[in-house]
Amino acid sequence: MTSAVIIGASGGIGAALEAALLDEGVFDHVYGFARSREGDLHLDLEKEATIAAAAAHVAKGSAPTLVIVATGLLHEGERGPEKALRELDPAWLARSFAINAIGPAIVAKHFLPVMPRTGRCVFAALSARVGSISDNKLGGWYGYRAAKAALNQLIRTAAIEEKRRNDRAIVVGLHPGTVNTALSRPFQGNVQPGRLFDTERAALQLLDTIEGLKVPDSGKLFDYEGGEVPF
Repeated sequence: MTSAVIIGASGGIGAALEAALLDEGVFDHVYGFARSREGDLHLDLEKEATIAAAAAHVAKGSAPTLVIVATGLLHEGERGPEKALRELDPAWLARSFAINAIGPAIVAKHFLPVMPRTGRCVFAALSARVGSISDNKLGGWYGYRAAKAALNQLIRTAAIEEKRRNDRAIVVGLHPGTVNTALSRPFQGNVQPGRLFDTERAALQLLDTIEGLKVPDSGKLFDYEGGEVPF
């Protein structure tokens, strides 16, 4: 028996990932968790107890060999990416870090221990190219950039620790590109032709990237084409 887990399965990319995995039929069981779901499939990134409960629910079955955290926050209400230092707001920065960095890290805290201790398995979290410090040429988007950079560091650190538990485990960040979801909708005007992906295509690209990962790739960030994005 094999199983996979999608965190954020009610979102655009998360729902498409869940559907793709179910359609492919590679896994005997696909768990899709989301804040909007009820019962055993409810998971709120800002409430650790729900993350722990979700991991405990999965642990009752076969150990998952694939866990994907498909969550993210770029704008909410009237708040969006900051263009200048004068726009920084402590509460909005904290909110961005809570969803984009802390939440996925707490998912790793509870889900990595229920993954196999031997053999290939993958824990992946959606990050972003704009979280790369070396690739930052334009500035702006302070909170989102910083939160994703923090996520990249958390992924790198978790990968080092997980290797001691299972030397075949792979822990990575994934850059999905610009996907036609609510997260990117206000910013799609600047996307180059052919670079705005529908959710189904994005999900398949990410799954192809995951399939191509090797053990030495653990602790790194990869884009939807399988290319490494420097931190």
